[in-house]
Amino acid sequence: MQNVEAQCGELYLLSALLAMPEPESLAVLNEAAADQPWLRPAVEELAAVELEQWQAEHTGLFINGYPNTPCPPFESAYRYGLMGGEALEELTDLYWRVGIVPEGMPADYLGAMLECAGQLLERGEGPGTPLWEELWDRHLRLWLPRFCDDLANHSELVLYRALGERLQMLCDRYLPAGDKAAASHV
Repeated sequence: MQNVEAQCGELYLLSALLAMPEPESLAVLNEAAADQPWLRPAVEELAAVELEQWQAEHTGLFINGYPNTPCPPFESAYRYGLMGGEALEELTDLYWRVGIVPEGMPADYLGAMLECAGQLLERGEGPGTPLWEELWDRHLRLWLPRFCDDLANHSELVLYRALGERLQMLCDRYLPAGDKAAASHV
């Protein structure tokens, strides 16, 4: 298993990959690929496409796809079919207890959840600790495996398929085997 520093770096990188691509994103991704070989095929592909195509893929998957958005990176969208509600309130409370405030996105945004997990690991509150288990057992396990499947099935760009695979690896690492099967049917 990776050391804590590497695990935190992976969580923060996966969170960042959910952001809208900007003009400097390819250069940043290329730099990250030096330490993350799984990113190299994505960098090669993205170097050959226009930024607008990358942004369109991001928008179609995560923000506003037609006729629906196949991979909204929000727990409430997956669990309840709409934004807000119980998950948002529970995660806001969890973040308050952890001592973080997600800025610019709802608390149930996957990027915020991954950053929370990274901060918990940095503080030595990883698997087996109450806050970690609350984040994974009461939130991520209930929808992240389906999100990973949706990325695999709807992504045209290698980057987002690879992101889904890496997120699935997190599920494999942090979710008990029985929970993974149950989460795909929640």
